[in-house]
Amino acid sequence: MTIANKFMITGPKIYLPNAVLQNSAVLIEDGIIQDIVSQEKLKDFLAIEKFSFSSEFHLVPGFIDMHVHGASGCDVMDASVESLMSISATLASQGTTAFLATTMTAAREDIENTLFTVSQFLNSSTKLGAAILGVHLEGPFLSLKKTGAQNAKNIIHPDLALFQEWHRRFPNLIKLVTLAPELSQGLELISYLKKENIIASIGHSNASFDEANNAIAAGCSHATHLFNAMPAIHHREPGAVTAVLLSDEMTAELIVDGIHLHPAIVRLALKTKGIDKIILITDAMRASCMQDGCYDLGGQTVYLKNGRAQLADGTLAGSVLSMSTAIKNVIDFTKCTLLDVIKMTSENPAKSLKIFDKKGSIEKKKDADFVLLDNQMDVVATFVRGRKVYQK
Repeated sequence: MTIANKFMITGPKIYLPNAVLQNSAVLIEDGIIQDIVSQEKLKDFLAIEKFSFSSEFHLVPGFIDMHVHGASGCDVMDASVESLMSISATLASQGTTAFLATTMTAAREDIENTLFTVSQFLNSSTKLGAAILGVHLEGPFLSLKKTGAQNAKNIIHPDLALFQEWHRRFPNLIKLVTLAPELSQGLELISYLKKENIIASIGHSNASFDEANNAIAAGCSHATHLFNAMPAIHHREPGAVTAVLLSDEMTAELIVDGIHLHPAIVRLALKTKGIDKIILITDAMRASCMQDGCYDLGGQTVYLKNGRAQLADGTLAGSVLSMSTAIKNVIDFTKCTLLDVIKMTSENPAKSLKIFDKKGSIEKKKDADFVLLDNQMDVVATFVRGRKVYQK
């Protein structure tokens, strides 16, 4: 859906980084925020096309999901442009305006086909929903002791030469790599990733407290779905979770679906890390937005029932969470404000990905990526670079 190159959004409360404006408007031109206009100055823009919404609604920055595998029956690992288009459209309907297309542990050829397809998609003119910012490579450099729903037969130790080949073939495509740093070549790969400005993330790891701290010292700056697929905290074996919670450098993903984490653990993470270091993700897979049934994830059968996706042995297998539901849950679990939530869904991921100069907040000269929410925090409309890509 397209709209005018120059227009204004009027009516809703506008959420700036540290303030909420009422009776104001946002001026957009060619997909960029040109100005935040006060009510007194609106008379100077009478000729500009306007899209007016209820004053009860909330205009917030678009959500950025750094960890999502699929939705609506499609998966990034399908290595299909059609699947990527479908995922992008579905995510936009949930308020996500940008995301990292996230892979699974798979055969080398399958990963390379996926990287090729995402790169082709990014170079095409097909832009119908949420924008793909690049790839989150989740696997194959993981621990066999913490596989989660990753396919163990394709898990390998960190391989610096292999990653360098992928980085050479698909430059500037991989933005984040989840790995188990305690394995051989783990620290070497982390050092290389830091040099190349790629986020190194500890995940699917059995690292001890000391091993995790060594990874942080080497340049690891992020934790993949904190608490999940890593050893639990023990008072004599603090483990990787404690290292992440204590490090001021580390950002941490949380899956706030009420299944992966108890609400008290969400509160603990926010209280320990602080709002500025928590990033809400979905880790959604192809069963998201689908009926209960059987689905594939990385070559393994996932059973979806009553909102819980799991393997036959009961292991959680991604989620069917949406970002719009995640914000409802985190507000319910922690009693945080919508301004706090915006940091965790938009500002923090943009800063982590080093794109905060363009995305992550409603400010002049940034991309016009917005979500319009009603008072129940349901998505009313989504704009990506000034294009309305979804309306309820």
